[in-house]
Amino acid sequence: MKNKQWLRVALPVFGVAWGGNGFTPMLVHYREQGVLAAVTVDLMLVYYAIGVAIGLLGTGPLSDRFGRRALMLPAPIVALMGSVLIASGEQTAWLMGLGRFCAGIAVGMAMTAGGSWIKELSTPRFDATAKPSSGAMRVAMSLSAGFGLGAGASGLIGQCAPLPGQLPFVFHILLTLAFQPLLFGVQETRQSPRRAAGAIPRSGVFPLRAMFSFRFLFLAAAVAPWVFGTAFVGNAILPQRFQPEMDHPIALTGMFITIVLITGFVVQRGMPLLPAHLRPSLSLGAVVVSMSATVFVVDHLSLLRVAFACVLLGVSYGSCMYTGLSETIEVAVPNELGSLSGVYYSLTYTGMVFPALLTALSGSFTYPQMLGFGAAVAVVLLIVSVWASRRVYRPQRG
Repeated sequence: MKNKQWLRVALPVFGVAWGGNGFTPMLVHYREQGVLAAVTVDLMLVYYAIGVAIGLLGTGPLSDRFGRRALMLPAPIVALMGSVLIASGEQTAWLMGLGRFCAGIAVGMAMTAGGSWIKELSTPRFDATAKPSSGAMRVAMSLSAGFGLGAGASGLIGQCAPLPGQLPFVFHILLTLAFQPLLFGVQETRQSPRRAAGAIPRSGVFPLRAMFSFRFLFLAAAVAPWVFGTAFVGNAILPQRFQPEMDHPIALTGMFITIVLITGFVVQRGMPLLPAHLRPSLSLGAVVVSMSATVFVVDHLSLLRVAFACVLLGVSYGSCMYTGLSETIEVAVPNELGSLSGVYYSLTYTGMVFPALLTALSGSFTYPQMLGFGAAVAVVLLIVSVWASRRVYRPQRG
């Protein structure tokens, strides 16, 4: 079981991600109820994003200083508290907002402390079967599976089961209680720098040198916004546009989200097979293809077309997540992995503003125009990534 310690962390990370995204298809339910104002429902995504940002930027440096265990152990409990608040506050805005804030903090903790823990447990010191690509793949797949299956299950339960405002979150609570004990007994992989080396990390709170390195800026940061940018085109924009045609909007919204994220999960499994110098360009190429396809689909909506677009968007999401994370891991030094991961994930979450931005601009531009602009930006970044990859990987290829 020693070689499977990473799995004992990955399952709780999966559970936290389940709770973070299980709320998304339920937005349809809250809008249909009409108890809360539409703007109040939309603000739940903002509360979640604020929580994620705090969790990412706060937990990363703390886990580098005090260890992964200290920051990951409470993450599932914080996520559980979030689900309790949401389930008990279905018609109370401040309770739901606080619950979404807790869910966001928990996701940030799991992505940084949990992700760093999984990565470090996926090295030969702790897992004799691990390959150099195992850490990034295992982290990305744990998160994607949780985000995807959480949304799908919540959409199905919310559409078909009684008490739709409670049961999806009760299920997450039970899942959390089942996975939490797995964390006990897992080896710590990172000691406090105070205890290990007698000093705090040289770069201070954030790894400034790594953040502004050529490789991080032109490869990891270039793909980062497209991780959730493409995911939320499939998670929010296409379902919202197609919703008037849906007979079962909660379940179908959950299904579309699941298609995007589970496709990403499958893609991440195969990414290590690709040459490292091609991954950034192929990832951004997938963004160009998926955004271009969405330009057509958004004005020619049908169940099959939306589902197909979600598959393409899932390829973009999965390839960008793995590529950016693997580049981040390569750039980070051991005592800055949590901090730099927090910076990278924060950049990925900027993609969450895409739906709100497009909605705000929809009075002045059509959706095909705005999505087409996104595809054009991706083309520019694709050209930049080809140039940057040649510069970064020239020594290894020589």
